[in-house]
Amino acid sequence: MIAVTGATGNVGRELVRLLTDAGEEVTAISRGEARDLPADVRHVRADLADPDSLRSALDGAHALFLLVAGDDPQGILDAAKAGGVRRVVLVSSLGVATRPDAYRHPAAFEDALHGSGLDWTVLRSGGLNSNAFAWAGQIHADRVAAAPFGDVGLPTVDPLDVAEVAAAALLRPGHAGAVYELTGPALITPRERAAAIGAAIGEPVRFVEQTRGQARAQMLAFMPEPVVEGTLAILGEPLPAERRVSPDVERILGRAPRPFSDWAARSANAFR
Repeated sequence: MIAVTGATGNVGRELVRLLTDAGEEVTAISRGEARDLPADVRHVRADLADPDSLRSALDGAHALFLLVAGDDPQGILDAAKAGGVRRVVLVSSLGVATRPDAYRHPAAFEDALHGSGLDWTVLRSGGLNSNAFAWAGQIHADRVAAAPFGDVGLPTVDPLDVAEVAAAALLRPGHAGAVYELTGPALITPRERAAAIGAAIGEPVRFVEQTRGQARAQMLAFMPEPVVEGTLAILGEPLPAERRVSPDVERILGRAPRPFSDWAARSANAFR
């Protein structure tokens, strides 16, 4: 049995579907109610911030897909080992390598995993295309998308590609001890992402460029200040390593990463 945390999120939901399509027994773990899960999937409500709540969910699991959430990675891994988990696939962040001071939280999860005695694979993801869901309300209401640094491009990645790489790491041999960097196929700017969503819904979307201060105030509502500062630095003044298109998705899946336009087309109903 494979346990999937964050099972109703943008990556987890896709991963649950991929694993069940492959004939695997899956336990879907989330803090809230189940939604959009296959009918035969076991769902357990648990919180990564409370490792003890995971114990019944992980009992009998041999593998775990793990998000960076909560503040006790060692407690999470102890609960996993107690349940029988032998392999963990962790979704971390490219920022661990490029902005270590800002991304200490995912780095702590990586460090705990390295010392756990478990087989592990780390997926250092770039920014997800699904972050554009933050625009859904304003695009739906006014056909407007607001963001800072409108003409700075980054190789954002499709959450479905992250899920497919995670499935490969969980199901196929040869990935233990690997750290993969996951990006999209090309640099794309916020202005270009807004235009791609407009093309997907068949109506133009006007892009409005925020100031750094406006974006910072908005992000502080749901992100810690060090992560906000690190994120703004990546968005506005990316390092060469943050603009690099990684070959890892293609190396693992045997095809190029999906472009942003593919995600926009699949997600168009959220913006109409």
